[in-house]
Amino acid sequence: MPELSELPVTALSGVGPALAEKLERLSITTVQDLLFLLPLRYEDRTRVVPIGSVRPGQRCVVEGEIQLTEVVYRRRRMLASTLSDGTGWLTMRLFHFSRSQQAALARGTQLRCFGEVRGIPGKLEMIHPEYKRIGPAGGMPLEETLTPVYPGTEGIQQGRLRRLTDIALELLERNPLTDWLGPGMGTASMRLPSLDAAIRQLHRPPLDASLEQLGSGRHPAQRRLAFEELLAHQLSLRQLRARAQLDDAPALEVKGPLYTRFLKALPFTLTGAQQRVLREIGADIGKPVPMLRLLQGDVGSGKTVVAAAAALCAVDSGMQAALMAPTELLADQHLQTLTGWLEPLGVKLAWLSSSARASERKSVLAALASGEAQIAVGTHALFQEGVEFRDLALAIVDEQHRFGVHQRLRLREKGLASGTAPHQLIMSATPIPRTLAMTAYADLDVSVIDERPPGRKPVTTAVLPAARRPELIERVAAACSSGRQAYWVCPLIEESETLARQAAEDMAASLAEALPELSVGLVHGRMRGAQKERVMAAFKRGECDLLVATTVIEVGVDVANATLMVIENAETLGLAQLHQLRGRVGRGSGESSCILLYEPPLSATARRRLEVMRETDDGFEVARQDLELRGPGEVLGTRQTGLMQLRVADLLRDIDLLPEVQKRADAAMREQPDSVEPLIRRWIGAAERFGQV
Repeated sequence: MPELSELPVTALSGVGPALAEKLERLSITTVQDLLFLLPLRYEDRTRVVPIGSVRPGQRCVVEGEIQLTEVVYRRRRMLASTLSDGTGWLTMRLFHFSRSQQAALARGTQLRCFGEVRGIPGKLEMIHPEYKRIGPAGGMPLEETLTPVYPGTEGIQQGRLRRLTDIALELLERNPLTDWLGPGMGTASMRLPSLDAAIRQLHRPPLDASLEQLGSGRHPAQRRLAFEELLAHQLSLRQLRARAQLDDAPALEVKGPLYTRFLKALPFTLTGAQQRVLREIGADIGKPVPMLRLLQGDVGSGKTVVAAAAALCAVDSGMQAALMAPTELLADQHLQTLTGWLEPLGVKLAWLSSSARASERKSVLAALASGEAQIAVGTHALFQEGVEFRDLALAIVDEQHRFGVHQRLRLREKGLASGTAPHQLIMSATPIPRTLAMTAYADLDVSVIDERPPGRKPVTTAVLPAARRPELIERVAAACSSGRQAYWVCPLIEESETLARQAAEDMAASLAEALPELSVGLVHGRMRGAQKERVMAAFKRGECDLLVATTVIEVGVDVANATLMVIENAETLGLAQLHQLRGRVGRGSGESSCILLYEPPLSATARRRLEVMRETDDGFEVARQDLELRGPGEVLGTRQTGLMQLRVADLLRDIDLLPEVQKRADAAMREQPDSVEPLIRRWIGAAERFGQV
């Protein structure tokens, strides 16, 4: 018999083309795939509960004799069968039924039902339970294991999935899966079961299995599979890193004339952390192998100046660099910052966005292709068809989690046109804990700017109900009259009938009316680029006192004189977004404040988010709390990218496994290289190629 990883699911009895097509929607094409379709939860059908003792909300097995079956016409037609077991009464209701079903549920029939009990004591019911006819004396054996409930798809009922997994488990007895965690990577020291034993336990848990452990994902069998899955991802990323090292990359000049002049001309001294990170980047880009480095730093920690210095190493070497940002506003902010720093040095910059006019786009494309433009700044337009670089040596991606993996891959490919792979610097202002970074970004070296620029003070954060908005308007007036500036952030652009959020346009109008002595500006995502630029430029020059904005200012806006921010409906925003917005103030030496306005009542999650914001302005601590609230998929951006799409493991729940995973990955690549590819294929398949970005 072929390996179960090669045996098509159509080899199972009862699986024809139609069912195979439905199973493929669940990513099941082989028997191994079916074995790795693990239950979402479990039900205890191993004992019969007397009807007299069941409670509403309970899912259980009951048995009884039908006393009456009738078709009832209420708001909709239904079949109602009343069961009694001598301890109580229960009504089974079917909204979809046939004549044969009605005939089979005659008075005197003995039934066993499983489902959720609804109603109130004395009027209990089950809606469409699973049921079977049993003999007059009962006697039908009960389930001997906990009953699995699988992820479903239209057209495949739970009963059929259970029957198919029964057949697959029989095949597993005769043809075990290869356990790639051999002696060198064995899990015996961790007290975890073998692969086959873990699969059998998870599909058919014994009666003594802990439902609590299974429900929380902490059962040893789940931990065994989670460990193997995390190991497969770790190996995949390391393998991709090793492959990337085989590419040729340009060895760039480090500390060349432009780089040196740039750092000397800066009106501030780099922090120790920035200098350390530049040394790490310099060591990478000076080699003829591609740099793959993640630069993490809190909001306002000074990542842009590091990126600019790195880009100048490419220019000093006679080559090009590109900086890609997720929004036009952020890309424009980068352009203005880099222009102010680099144009005096004679560096030619190019700007490319999807809103550029055809004539502008044509001249920019020509400048990039000829090499006249030394540094390109833009949005996703940088990797679109028709954009060619003469020799792209460094690709910088800001706010990397906001891009899909395909987009980053295509920017890398722009550099390959000249015959070498570009160095990649990936920046993120959403820092994540070190252990998690080493796992999720195992193909990248990680640099961290963990130091505030000198003179920066923590931002004081307060949480207030929206009813206190009038007090805040007075506070804004006082701040602006003293020469400072303020932001007022609203999540929506226009009034919504379904969401009680304050619209930016209405707020701008009401604030202008309430504060006639102030100049009030408005910025939102639907404005034309030139219009947005005019308002932002006026705010930066100090001609606008109060800027009302949507969350388009979340990243990239840098106005040192702005010391007060008010965020409307803060309860509707996530922690990372709130922290990014707060990062727009506190960028100068003055005392700064952020006021979070909320509409009561607050959900428990929203309350916790606002508490975290009030308690700390440390980005790493905010990220840790965000991780607990939202989970790694959201925080890392992997929901959108296709990387680290975990089936069994949970990076947060299983974080204690990660050090051992990293240790075993070292051992596997060194001592058992033949096990690496099969493990990756089992858990990841073709998705691993995306790690090249």
